[in-house]
Amino acid sequence: MINEFLHKNTDKTFLGIECGSTRIKAVLTDENYRPVASGTFDWENSFENGLWTYSLKNLREGAREAFRKLSNEYENKFKTPLTTVGAMGVSAMMHGYLAFGSNNQLLAPFRTWRNTTTEPAAKALIKQFHFNVPQRWSIAHLYQAVLNNEPHVKEIAFMTTLAGYVHWQLTGEKVLGVGDASGMFPIENGDYNSKMCEDFYSLYDGLKIKDVFPRVLNAGEFAGRLSAEGANFLDPSGVFLPGVPLCPPEGDAGTGMVATNSITERTGNISAGTSVFAMIVLEKALSKIHTEIDIVTTPDGKPVAMVHCNNCTSDLDAWINLFGEVLGCFGADIGTPQNKAEMYEKLYTAALSADFDNDGLLAYNFFSGEPIVSLEEGRPLFVRKPSAKFTLADFMRTLLFSALGTLRLGMDILAEEDVRLEQLLGHGGFFKTKGVGQKFMAAALNTPVSVTESAGEGGAWGIALLAAYMKKRQNNPLSLSEFLAKDVFAEAEFLCETPDPMYVKSFEMFLKNYKKGLAIEKVACEVYPCLKN
Repeated sequence: MINEFLHKNTDKTFLGIECGSTRIKAVLTDENYRPVASGTFDWENSFENGLWTYSLKNLREGAREAFRKLSNEYENKFKTPLTTVGAMGVSAMMHGYLAFGSNNQLLAPFRTWRNTTTEPAAKALIKQFHFNVPQRWSIAHLYQAVLNNEPHVKEIAFMTTLAGYVHWQLTGEKVLGVGDASGMFPIENGDYNSKMCEDFYSLYDGLKIKDVFPRVLNAGEFAGRLSAEGANFLDPSGVFLPGVPLCPPEGDAGTGMVATNSITERTGNISAGTSVFAMIVLEKALSKIHTEIDIVTTPDGKPVAMVHCNNCTSDLDAWINLFGEVLGCFGADIGTPQNKAEMYEKLYTAALSADFDNDGLLAYNFFSGEPIVSLEEGRPLFVRKPSAKFTLADFMRTLLFSALGTLRLGMDILAEEDVRLEQLLGHGGFFKTKGVGQKFMAAALNTPVSVTESAGEGGAWGIALLAAYMKKRQNNPLSLSEFLAKDVFAEAEFLCETPDPMYVKSFEMFLKNYKKGLAIEKVACEVYPCLKN
């Protein structure tokens, strides 16, 4: 009966596509917002000419492959091709720099959030705006290009984020959801801050922000329809038809908030994967500027304090891949997704039997720079005392702790600001092994951390929910928080992990050494200046 209903009612299905840092994922939900088909494509950033970037050609290939896999799964399940959906949306990594000329040509390679090359621009903008502008933000990248006298700046006709770019390719519309826009430029009352726009013009009079940045839309607003060119962008076979309405494109931070129902005051979520960031919805403004804290918004415009760390699981993944090679030397096949997932589970779980009092191991997971600890570049490091107990369990515990070190430093600032939390939900690859990442995160922050099964679908599911909200709001003017609470999460089960005192004590011991040992990391960057990130 479900199969028959779906293939006759595709207008009640919702499609979400997210271009994350390590994979592009497409998720299709039914009318009850349950995922019924999905597809993925793995990709990686590359370090070229001193900058982290992704190829837009690879983006197109990846979006098509993820959609193709989703369509095939749908057709296999429901015995009919997927030709349309009720609504859809696009999410992607926030921030970065995508600049285009008057003929829609890309003027410079895509510069991602991971780059830490904009410190002079960020400092100048903070001084001018009296507002924190992190190095990742689009406006920092733009102004750094100005300071660098890059010739292409004078040719800029349009700037956007990765989500805004894909949405533009699908619809022809140059728009952006307010949450993603808040990572381009400071937001006030649902639009780019007018005074700061004028302040920027006084710094550089070569362009006006509102002339070249995408138009800002709120959650629930109509953001265009899938064009013929857009349908071909996703499905060159021609089976998927144009005409589907799209919601405003959003950043991965915003869709993470939606996927965890963390968009009201005193709620927050943590997304932990290649990077890790915590989003806490604020009751009141912070007392002062903190360069470690971004002020962004929810998809419906509420102010959010964001602790963003460029590095989380990349070093963990590198070590686990190395262990996989070792296993391969003994004939083990870890190439299949199932076997690889089992290897991750066993290695993560091994950390649970580590010695709580072993303070002789120290690690830094810095693949790239980390502004929270004033690092322009990164060098992954593992340091141990000769006398320290060195077992697999202790090794894995240290790697897991190192993935959370800078996040804790940022969260300590919010604690000093008396930012209060009633709910903290986690999602992302760090939480895939049941009970492990969650336990370590709860210990690192000394705060209960919850996860849901549905949150595992991440931002692709979150943007599908925003697409569904846009469609439902046409006939029912409910708020986004009401939609999520009543329609999506009313019966959701939350698995909560409270801080274990022994793990909390162990992390505090690690953190004490972590802070002292940052000097080692800085020396490593100086000693190996030719070793690129």
